[in-house]
Amino acid sequence: MVNKQNYLENMELKKQLRLEAGLLSERFPEVSDIVVNMTYYQKAVNPVMMVRNINFWPSRHAYFNMDCMMKGCLDGGFDLTSVITGMIKKRNKSVKGKLVCNGKSDTLSSGHASIDYEITIKYNKK
Repeated sequence: MVNKQNYLENMELKKQLRLEAGLLSERFPEVSDIVVNMTYYQKAVNPVMMVRNINFWPSRHAYFNMDCMMKGCLDGGFDLTSVITGMIKKRNKSVKGKLVCNGKSDTLSSGHASIDYEITIKYNKK
């Protein structure tokens, strides 16, 4: 029962954070589309956990914090907000990079998960 309550509280918090982030069209009116391609890795024999593609259109929330996919990871994830806002300020169209999860857990080691990402942004024509 405690886990269910924690899950519901966590989901409500994420919903609130998305609302606070605002819509992409409001925060970045010059952007028409953002595509985030990610490969999730774990420390294991088979390191690739998942490949994920996320599209952000003007009607979506400008919330760019991706969860860690490792069970038991607390306060972890991959926050791409600074990467994306930096790209928009410089009007960059594409960038690649890596992030390591800094989440904590009694059962997971430090650096238990990471992602490789490629972000592509399309801008509205002037």
